[in-house]
Amino acid sequence: MSRHPSKPSGEALTLTPIAITRSCFKDKFGVPRQPGLTRHAWADLIIQPPFDREDAFRGIDSCSHLWLTFQFHEAIREEWRPVVRPPRLGGNRKMGVFASRSPFRPNSLGLSVVSNHGLRRIGKQLVLRIRDHDLIEGTPILDIKPYLPFSDALPEASIGWADAPPSDQLTVLFSAEADTQIAALNPEDYPDLRNLIEDVVSYDPRPSFRRGREESRIYGAHLYDLNVRFQFVPTGVEVLTVG
Repeated sequence: MSRHPSKPSGEALTLTPIAITRSCFKDKFGVPRQPGLTRHAWADLIIQPPFDREDAFRGIDSCSHLWLTFQFHEAIREEWRPVVRPPRLGGNRKMGVFASRSPFRPNSLGLSVVSNHGLRRIGKQLVLRIRDHDLIEGTPILDIKPYLPFSDALPEASIGWADAPPSDQLTVLFSAEADTQIAALNPEDYPDLRNLIEDVVSYDPRPSFRRGREESRIYGAHLYDLNVRFQFVPTGVEVLTVG
């Protein structure tokens, strides 16, 4: 008999967040469906005690990109479902949850590659700055690992139903009022804001059953502390106000 019997397979695990996300995305609507679909999304990971020690991050400044394991904290459900409807397939076809990147998963865990922009101490907080992410405000970060180009980049990999990036981006127009409002904002407080807005609305963040339609309805997405209001028009999508 083994001297080290394995633990019961159904035993629950207790996970402690390493960091909490302070994001430009304040809610789920408008968040890119994959990391890297916008190169203009910034966030700060506020490292939590007892992990807020520089020693734990020694060498991270040499990593251009990082793997983040996180919890879809606003997608937790009491019961999980074996099939989902990926937005990439128009919300009409069902796929197995483990063959998808759906946030509605048995353990509500997500995995993203992000760009690393450095660790710094702000007051008493240790903060890791990232970019190119898909995390909403308050997302708990459960682990941080370096991205290894020689082993993690697999150009021959395929998925079949989503091999290529989305190509159906809409043309984005800005009203004169929106242009004026963006110009009045401090770029240090709202980095790459105009480009971020373009990326968010050009991929049509509406639910699958509404995508591709012209409608008079005005939508809003919360970026930083701003409410970005936009409307779908015959030529694409127009950003009406930013404030």
